[in-house]
Amino acid sequence: MTQVHFTLNLEEIQNLIDVEVKDNTAKNILTKVFNELMEKERDEYLDNEAYQRDPNRVTYRNGYYDRDYTTQVGTLPLRVPRTRDGKFSTEIFERYQRNEKALLLTMLEMYIQGVSTRKVSKVIENLCGKTYSKSFISSLTKQLDEEVRQWRHHDLSPVRYPYLVVDVIYIKVRENHKVVSKACHIAIGISEEGKRRLLGFDISDGESDYSWSRFFNHLKERGLNGLKMVISDAHAGLVKAIKETFINVSWQRCQVHFLRNILDKTPKKETKEFKEDIKALFRIQDIKIARIVKNELFKKYEGEKKYQASLSILDEGFEDAFTYLNESVVHSRLKSTNCLERLNEEIRRRERVIRIFPNVESAYRLIGAMLIDQDEEWLTADRIYIQM
Repeated sequence: MTQVHFTLNLEEIQNLIDVEVKDNTAKNILTKVFNELMEKERDEYLDNEAYQRDPNRVTYRNGYYDRDYTTQVGTLPLRVPRTRDGKFSTEIFERYQRNEKALLLTMLEMYIQGVSTRKVSKVIENLCGKTYSKSFISSLTKQLDEEVRQWRHHDLSPVRYPYLVVDVIYIKVRENHKVVSKACHIAIGISEEGKRRLLGFDISDGESDYSWSRFFNHLKERGLNGLKMVISDAHAGLVKAIKETFINVSWQRCQVHFLRNILDKTPKKETKEFKEDIKALFRIQDIKIARIVKNELFKKYEGEKKYQASLSILDEGFEDAFTYLNESVVHSRLKSTNCLERLNEEIRRRERVIRIFPNVESAYRLIGAMLIDQDEEWLTADRIYIQM
């Protein structure tokens, strides 16, 4: 798809903000953006700008036609450009189709917060200038449930995933007239081509070896294959499930969590040198050198009692935290669950809007929709996460 580049007149945008009624500001700005985008698309199609003389041009501008386009911020009155040959067609409506999902999620979030379908219909009518029946809102909920269900069970076997990154995020759900905490298990796979994919998620009463084993077995039943290493924190139930479910698969303890555990046991005052030495150790990407530096650290601080708790944690978890250095391809992104931590932050951002899910089904619905969207973004971006 052609990338269209243009610069908005910021003075015109500011005038829209200053002059127009506050509720219409977003609509007017988006209308301005859409109209300018389509104008630039036509310029690129014609390969010349308005009033530019060109003896080689194959067709000419042919005015505009009006079209109303419904978006999340309202119905936009657009001026769609035309050409005399009739072959020009804007791509902007195709690009903006994600709006439909955003609008859907907006309705669902209101629905989840206890707003009746009748009230939701009224809000959407005021927002977009279109009327939606309460049965339509309910049907949207069912449609999204089915989309999430299909995604959670899609076949994983066509692609081999040597690396699996897993973590859990806790959410609040209303259950049996009280608010309880639920654990949302999430897994990211890194393929042999070095690309990230979201492989699945599951919501359980808590984080235990049983809940993780159930989640891992679900991934295996869907065709997860080629696994060489799992990256996670050191939760006892999770580590046990990894060792029991994935035979002959190594475990990489997240270095970010591990380093935090070590430093938490270090006194705050007059320990700067020790902390810097520990951090330097974690920057080493050669397992033999790392072992030598670790032994030197123990010799250096063996006589100082205040560091013994930290050194004990380091000694116990060292090999697990440096497992990734034994891989044929050493990559720093394999040493932590950072890619999942950033995803968790985005889930948290959306969860704060809802605060408490009214039931587990609604949690599956919204978290699932968000993960599907992120997975599609990774898939279409065609980016390499790790150079294999």
